[in-house]
Amino acid sequence: MLIRRAHMRALATSAALAAGVLLAGCNAEQMGMVGDKATRPIPDKLLAEIEAKNMDKGSPMLVRVFKQESELEVWKQDRTGRFALLKTYPICRWSGDLGPKVKEGDRQAPEGFYSIGPGQMNPNSGYYLSFNTGFPNAYDRAWGRTGAQLMVHGDCSSRGCYAMTDEQISEIYSLGRESFFGGQTAFQFQAYPFRMTPQNFARYRSNPNIAFWKMLKEGNDAFEVTKQEVKVNFCEKKYVFDAERAPGATRDPVFSASAKCPPYTMPEDVAQAVEEKKRSDELKTAQLVTGGAAPARSRAGIDGGMHPVFASKLPDGNAAIDKDVTDYTISANSSAPGTVPGHATLPLPKDKDGNVTTVASFSPDTNAPVATAAAQRTTTSTAVANANASASDKDTASSGSFFSKLKESMGFKGSETKQAEATPEPAKPAPKAKSSEPKGGKSSIEKSNDPSQTKAAETKSTPARVIALDGKQNQTQAKSDNSGSVFPTPVAPATSTASAQPSMSGSAPTVSGNAFDNRWSLRN
Repeated sequence: MLIRRAHMRALATSAALAAGVLLAGCNAEQMGMVGDKATRPIPDKLLAEIEAKNMDKGSPMLVRVFKQESELEVWKQDRTGRFALLKTYPICRWSGDLGPKVKEGDRQAPEGFYSIGPGQMNPNSGYYLSFNTGFPNAYDRAWGRTGAQLMVHGDCSSRGCYAMTDEQISEIYSLGRESFFGGQTAFQFQAYPFRMTPQNFARYRSNPNIAFWKMLKEGNDAFEVTKQEVKVNFCEKKYVFDAERAPGATRDPVFSASAKCPPYTMPEDVAQAVEEKKRSDELKTAQLVTGGAAPARSRAGIDGGMHPVFASKLPDGNAAIDKDVTDYTISANSSAPGTVPGHATLPLPKDKDGNVTTVASFSPDTNAPVATAAAQRTTTSTAVANANASASDKDTASSGSFFSKLKESMGFKGSETKQAEATPEPAKPAPKAKSSEPKGGKSSIEKSNDPSQTKAAETKSTPARVIALDGKQNQTQAKSDNSGSVFPTPVAPATSTASAQPSMSGSAPTVSGNAFDNRWSLRN
């Protein structure tokens, strides 16, 4: 009976998605968007990798993100029932600092465990394609954290998001779509500041977020020892992983993020394996510290990061690479997967006025590096004006999206999927654009919070350039989505071949005087 129900659910899901595609296809304006992007098949090479790793195209998936290493992993369940790594994608750009998102406007990309349902997939994004991370989850809300519409999207431009190239998000989106077709109701999104290794915990031992990161490590360790999606709950303003009914209890525990934890337990074999890994890692961390491991260098003034595979291909990009990071999965010498738009910026230090102190971006007018912030202000004033005229990117699943109604119609109940449907906070006046902003315009977060920019692009679109990662210059045709925003379409795109937890009274990160709240007054 259970097998039959699962089969019928998968068939119903497929029918609902297919119907959505057909309805969207009836609209000529959406035909090129939904038909061409959101329904693009998984590339043949990636399908061959799926088969070689004993996986099915429609099997459940899981996503893990590591800020410091600027890498995104896609895992899929293989035919043994365990998750295995399918592919690692370099992140083109993320913003903010290491640490969780605390409030709207801090530029932080979220950290934590989130759940992505069909309603959070946006085929009509002005940033090619996107999905909503679901921030804030119950833990974030319990601590009073604010912000909305934090995405994983294309366009390599971020103000609180994880930005990929268009070619990459196309693959990731198609993998998520096929997992939904296969019957998965939501896929887990795990976002970490760095890989949870003893070396990194030794480096960041004095960071004010260390208690929060140790808590996330418990979920990371549970996943790594079981290779199963981690069950996530919240109580006493902390994460609880893989909780189940306590011995002698007559019902499953009921959790509330701000309330006292109910009696619960963790599967004995999982709890033992997680505890052994924790002890081993803590011992290695202590040995590194006593052996003289240097603490991490300050990131003061550096906004986010970019994977070396992208930065190393750009003029003066080597200056933006953190030489202390040695555990990249993807080598900087590898082929870069996709094109970087001309407005992409390197994560280099800024002065007290917020201006980049060294080469940090490319002029979309010439594709030449801009030598100084002063020169950047002179050579790109027109480009900034055009960028500010871009229409608002409604980077949330719209009512016309073929994913938007799926959760309600099929009764999907992911732990956090309702976050994508939450009403964004009231818009605040956007700050005056500076020359240090990305020249291709604002991200989905910035645009959605800037009502002054929502109409101009309806009457004007400007040609956009992209930086080809082989060093050549490519011209692309500016293309508008059905919300009016403009984004570049690459020419000949390159394709990329626990007993109850201890009290976490320190898990709410301390916001220091040099935090991004104070260094930048910009919105997400």
